[in-house]
Amino acid sequence: MSHDRRTRIEQMRNADRARDRRNRVLVIGLSTVVVAGLVAFGSYTLLDKSEASADQKSADAKGADGKDAADGTIEGLKTWDAKKLTRNHVTKTVTYPMKPPVGGDHNPVWMNCDGEVYKKAIPDMNAVHSLEHGSVWVTYTDKAPAADVDKLADRVGKTPYSLMSPYADQADPIMLSAWGKQVTVDSADDPRVAQFFSTFVQGAQTPEPGAACTGGLGAP
Repeated sequence: MSHDRRTRIEQMRNADRARDRRNRVLVIGLSTVVVAGLVAFGSYTLLDKSEASADQKSADAKGADGKDAADGTIEGLKTWDAKKLTRNHVTKTVTYPMKPPVGGDHNPVWMNCDGEVYKKAIPDMNAVHSLEHGSVWVTYTDKAPAADVDKLADRVGKTPYSLMSPYADQADPIMLSAWGKQVTVDSADDPRVAQFFSTFVQGAQTPEPGAACTGGLGAP
């Protein structure tokens, strides 16, 4: 074999090796770009979901006017002086100045309020004890539309520290109560419903935050 031929063969081999190296570098580069793209897409998706969840929570905490529930801007909210709402445990009947009651002396046993939906009226004195534990109490009359009652029952059923029951002699078809707080709403879709729940379920008004909502009195 001549020297020139050997040289050409060696040059061809070198060219092949160089081409192989370039191909490997190209594949590695493309793989890196693809992986980086997938990571970026995954991060964006997680961030987007996180932001969406935060936006929903923020929306629940705001009323129709877009103001924070925590600043006391729930339209039509009635508030009673917490210092005047006595908290003694009694067994004799208590006559409350508001219907449904939002505080005062009450029965030593609370109504179970771990998302309880009662089909019949419940005792005021036991329900007030549940409010003392930080619950929201949804009440309604027979004038409340059945669709609204169902929607409210669904919300309560998913919310610890809440309970719901019919209340025949309240002033309005749908009312929400917490310790020292009460509001009438127009429907289950009224933005004040979410606002009231967000603010007062285990809210700052709660005399005994974290107290039990199970192990009390069940369905009458």
